[in-house]
Amino acid sequence: MSEKVIATGVVHKTPADLAKSITSNPKALAAWEDLTPLARNEWICWTVSVKKPETRKQHVERVRAELLAGKRRPCCWIGCIHRKDKSISPSVRWALSK
Repeated sequence: MSEKVIATGVVHKTPADLAKSITSNPKALAAWEDLTPLARNEWICWTVSVKKPETRKQHVERVRAELLAGKRRPCCWIGCIHRKDKSISPSVRWALSK
């Protein structure tokens, strides 16, 4: 059985573990597909930017839960630093240097 193809972000493709979590709930999938590519990109980057596997698992689960709660972007996060179309702001540069 092949995995369902879902929308991606601006820079990041939707990883399999996140796609599986989102597609397991029709409401979460509808919320995901309703996001802009930039918002999806931020959720994906927020999920894949962690270092520990257990943290990534928590982020994957949290994306689905927050989509179901109506959230459209990850809260209190500096944003995707992988975008080449936008320079990193001075405040984010400062945070990354710490």
